[in-house]
Amino acid sequence: MTVAGQAEAAGGQSARYWLFAGFCVFLVQILAEYWMGRLPICECGYVKLWEGTVNSSGNSQHLSDWYTPSHIIHGFLFYGLGFLVLRRKPLAAKLLLALVIESAWEILENSPIIIDRYRTATISLDYYGDSILNSAMDTVFMTLGFFFAARAPVWVTVVIAIFFEIFTGWIIRDNLTLNVIMLVWPLEAIKTWQSGL
Repeated sequence: MTVAGQAEAAGGQSARYWLFAGFCVFLVQILAEYWMGRLPICECGYVKLWEGTVNSSGNSQHLSDWYTPSHIIHGFLFYGLGFLVLRRKPLAAKLLLALVIESAWEILENSPIIIDRYRTATISLDYYGDSILNSAMDTVFMTLGFFFAARAPVWVTVVIAIFFEIFTGWIIRDNLTLNVIMLVWPLEAIKTWQSGL
């Protein structure tokens, strides 16, 4: 085998290693949420492709909802982070970093401390956490966003992220930016505006 062939084979094995590690991270997320007592699916007993009502018991329980664009943007951002800090590593290594961050957030988001924070600091008074299915799909949508950002021109990714933020902000008065602000530094003016929906 030539040197080039050996390098190509080594690269393929490396990519498989990073992808396997990423799958393991995803599996840990699901198992951790199960051990935390999260419901596998909506308490309603069925699965919907889309839950379009934000202030409902089905929000954050089904395959997708109005917060799905935020998770796609997570993928955009995590690809950018991976590009900056793992510049010489393969795409699969950058994906592993993205999966570690997203899965850690999903586990934290469904912990009592963050659920209570949502209920006290934001308008999500009835938020009681994600179903395992919804949380897993959040990670899947992050992954889709990651792969999109890896292939698309930067300006296209930025335009889509801005569109998602403006559109969801207009429709449900919430988006990734507002969500972060209200979790980290709640502003009464934003809470009042969001409550007017």
